[in-house]
Formats: sequence, C-alpha cells, structure tokens
Amino acid sequence: MQVVVPFAAETPKTRLSTVLAPSERHAVARAMLADVLDAIAEADPELDPLILSTAPIELDEYDEFTDRVPRPVVAVDDRPLTEAVNDHLVSTAEPVAIVMADLALATPEAITDVVETPGDVVIAPGRGGGTNALAVRHPEFRVDYHGASYRDHRARAREVGATIETVDSFRLGTDIDEPADLAEVLLHGRGRTAATLREWGFELETSDGRVGVDRSAADSASDF
Repeated sequence: MQVVVPFAAETPKTRLSTVLAPSERHAVARAMLADVLDAIAEADPELDPLILSTAPIELDEYDEFTDRVPRPVVAVDDRPLTEAVNDHLVSTAEPVAIVMADLALATPEAITDVVETPGDVVIAPGRGGGTNALAVRHPEFRVDYHGASYRDHRARAREVGATIETVDSFRLGTDIDEPADLAEVLLHGRGRTAATLREWGFELETSDGRVGVDRSAADSASDF
C-alpha cells in the first residue's frame, strides 16, 4: 500500500509561533515528518511512502532513511490539501493511506492498525473532529479536510457505498498544533521531535496543577 504524507514545507506550524522561532518551526516540522516516516518504515518495509510536499524538500537530512527500501519519494503539489490528495486518489487504482506529517507520537503499531484494519475506508480521527490518518480502498471515495472532516468522511463513505471502520488511536489522534501539545511530545514521544525539544531546553512544567511545558531562557531562540 502506498502511504501519502502531506507536508506543508513553506510556512509550517504557525500556531506554535508563540514558543518557537520561524527556523525552529521548520526544524520541528521536519523532525515530526521524519518520525512519521520512521513509523511507516518500521510498520512494514513493503509500505510505499510518498511525501506530498507544498514545495521541494531535500531528503539528505533524513539520513536514517537513506538505506531503507523503499526510500521516501517527494511529489511537489502546492494546491490546497483536499485538492492535492484527491488528485492523487484519482490517479491510482491501488489502495492508498494518508497520514498527516505532524503526528509526532506515531508508532509502527499505530500505522499497522490503520493499514491492516479491513474496510473500504478506515479512519483514525484527530481531536476536534479532524482526520489524522485514512486508508482508502474504495475507488469512488474522495477526501474533504475542511471543518469536521471525520464526520464528513464518514458521510462521503456512505454516499459511495463504502464500508467504514474507525481506529481509536491516542498516538494518531494527537497532532501537534498548539504550544500545549508539546507536553504530549515530551511525555510520550520516542523520536526526533521529543529529542529536539529537549535539546532546545523544553521540559515538563506542573506547578499550576496541569502539565505544560517550560523552556530555559538560555536555550530560547533569538530570531522571533
């Protein structure tokens, strides 16, 4: 099965701008992409990863993947997410999975749950009604990532007569968008995203009774 990983290469993770400088947002987006690619590769070496990027990117920085087969392929498409993914679905007759690039907690087991669960459309929902991962085996199904996409994808599947399965996954349901989400990375992350945040001085903070993140001033970036 091909696994498409959409990636916003030019202005990633703008909602993290209160805690990360522009260069850091690019770096953490690349780290999350690498963690997702790592989970895909370890889930099954037969999975065929395709990075659907809004701009050209170099894979040299993902040196851990250079010896893996198959190596991730990059396809550049700067159209909106829904249009780009649907065009890809139309162009192939094979089953396709779509996994978001900001799932820093993704594990091989979580990816396996999505790609091996039987069903014409298998959905791993995100928080707030989003869709963080899909497996599509029905030729007429099309995505719509606007609004409450989990609800909309179920409706679209019913419209084309596709069977629907939902994968309830904490790790795939946790996309990293807001500063508060960084606590989840420090608590549960196993890969480069968590390591990168710790290198930058981020640590868990619990003084107000809730788990958050704090950063030592010495490690804060200067290019805000």
